[in-house]
Amino acid sequence: MVWRTARQLHEALAGRVLVRSDFRVPRYATVDLAGRTVTETVSRGKHLLTRVEGDVTVHTHLKMEGSWRISRAAGYPPRDHRVRLVLANDTWQAVGHQLGIVEVIRTSREPDTVGHLGPDLLGPDWDADEAVRRLASAPDRPIGEALMDQRNLAGIGNLYKSETLFLRGISPWRPAAEVDAMPDLVELARRMLEANKERIGQVTTGNPGRGEQTWVYGRAGRPCRRCGTVIRRGEQGPALEERVTFWCPRCQPA
Repeated sequence: MVWRTARQLHEALAGRVLVRSDFRVPRYATVDLAGRTVTETVSRGKHLLTRVEGDVTVHTHLKMEGSWRISRAAGYPPRDHRVRLVLANDTWQAVGHQLGIVEVIRTSREPDTVGHLGPDLLGPDWDADEAVRRLASAPDRPIGEALMDQRNLAGIGNLYKSETLFLRGISPWRPAAEVDAMPDLVELARRMLEANKERIGQVTTGNPGRGEQTWVYGRAGRPCRRCGTVIRRGEQGPALEERVTFWCPRCQPA
């Protein structure tokens, strides 16, 4: 989803002069980028970087609820309290709704913001060996937590974590050191993201039909598609960063 959003923003804004910028967050309420040309928008893991001439980058993050909506430029967008940012040129208008992060940084200082991220599964810097090395660097850490840590590899969310582990029969709570085929696991995750990067939705079963898109994600209390065992749902991770995970206790034994 983030990769696709970055491409849409790039197609709408890159190479065009902004005629309006409206930052609806207090810290940047006075920032005005009108008159500047957008050079590109790229994704870095789950982060979006819209680069503007003059060493300026608009850094946004969708978090769980955010989205960018792009439409033909036709009047000012409504005063919706969910709108955090508007970037518009003569042709297109991009409106950021419920964005989890909105900030303006120097393009030359982007590493301060996203430099901590591991190899990007959909990025030009993808390095499978480095991702495997980072995942294995904390051998006692549950693999479900390790996969979600963007410092290990950037781009995996709750859905891909749950689906990848299910397809390889690995419990989310298995220590990373006990995962024998880590390179295969990482490659499967990359293939899943690659297959879905242009989709509006996410499909891991090969069946885009409603309710048929995933193996375990979002299916707690329903029977496993493979063995019929009831799918379970749990919270995983440090107390302040717990994320939901789904798994089949029979297909993914601890």
